[in-house]
Amino acid sequence: MPTEVQEENLTLDELLVSLKEMRRLVLWNDDFNTFDHVIHCMMKYLDYSEPQAEKIAFKVHNEGKCAVLEGSFTEMEVYRKILQQEGLTVTVE
Repeated sequence: MPTEVQEENLTLDELLVSLKEMRRLVLWNDDFNTFDHVIHCMMKYLDYSEPQAEKIAFKVHNEGKCAVLEGSFTEMEVYRKILQQEGLTVTVE
């Protein structure tokens, strides 16, 4: 049975508004990154203090995910790429 795909066409104004909306960078739990590595990345790239980074690491471990940063889509994409290069599982929502 064929699947229908609907294409979303945005006007330039709608696209600009969607790019300016606040987005969240979400860090997801995985089975291969250590607490120390997650803490290190949060401190190095997102400028969290060690206690803040530890809280994030434990929240991700216990709840499966944690929003670690908010900002424009463009800004979140930059951080997503950096953290993915470090091996972390992150998405922009």
